[in-house]
Amino acid sequence: MTNAKIITIDFEVAKNIITNDDLTKILDTSDEWITTRTGIKERRVIDGDENSTTLGIKAAQKALKRAEKRGIKVEDIDLIIAAASAPEDVYPSVACLIQSAIGAKNAACFDIKAACSGFIYAMETTRAFIKSNLYKNALIVATDATTKFTDWTDRSVCVLFGDGAGSMIMCATDDADDIIGINLISDGDCGDYITLKTQGKNCPLLNDMTEKVKPFIEMKGKDVYKFVMHTIPPKLEELLETTKTNVEDIDYFVPHQSNQRMIDALADRLTIDNSKVISNIEFYGNMSAASIPVAIRESIDNGKIKLPAKLMLSAFGAGMTGANAIITLDKEV
Repeated sequence: MTNAKIITIDFEVAKNIITNDDLTKILDTSDEWITTRTGIKERRVIDGDENSTTLGIKAAQKALKRAEKRGIKVEDIDLIIAAASAPEDVYPSVACLIQSAIGAKNAACFDIKAACSGFIYAMETTRAFIKSNLYKNALIVATDATTKFTDWTDRSVCVLFGDGAGSMIMCATDDADDIIGINLISDGDCGDYITLKTQGKNCPLLNDMTEKVKPFIEMKGKDVYKFVMHTIPPKLEELLETTKTNVEDIDYFVPHQSNQRMIDALADRLTIDNSKVISNIEFYGNMSAASIPVAIRESIDNGKIKLPAKLMLSAFGAGMTGANAIITLDKEV
């Protein structure tokens, strides 16, 4: 049976650092107010020509550079999936733009939209393609520049987000599957918890054109928290059970970097030792689907994650969506 091998992971973040103290210049807030509620001290924010596509291209190039050491060349990539819920443009797709920039002419390309859960959704989609023998070498890029869609007068939302991209290359293998298990969650009944409206307008011959659309992320924070704590822990426990994995066997827990309070609460519910919990939200904020791959790569590079290792991933976001995974990474990632 064909299985999926995780070859490498990498990332790129926006170049500008905006601290909590910086935000006090435009908001009625303080470093203490933001830190105690979110765990965030600073975030990366795009500027000038930076956008979700440029971040995604750089993350993809870094992953390919690593993959070349393992014998994977750009012409070997036959599938590109971009998890991009807040792209610069509706089309062309971010995946197609990345394909053009890196020269992956042999790749089929498309985007998926599952907000902050998008990276794990893309992993599961890619694994299915590989196991069905349709594609052999896939590039996943999770990239969003959500600060561009943030109301910088709304301190309940704008303090949360940062901009970044994460990348992963997965290849077909006859060895054991690096993805031990994944489960996906969707609940459209809760779709109004996190929203981002488009600016499209109906034909003026048919509709009143005076109504203005607010093109910013809007969030019902308390409802999001309740959704996460009600939905995610049971699905994580279910994943452990279906994969016959004991929580003690998990080397590292890498949750979506949404809010330090949520990260702590999830770890407590699962009785995971704090030393196994990976968190870098203090320095990056919520980078949507990119947050998990960024946290993994950075923690490998700084020695917090020691390879080989078994990781449990958990994400949640607009939709509402959720996704959990248990994966293994070898020493070469």
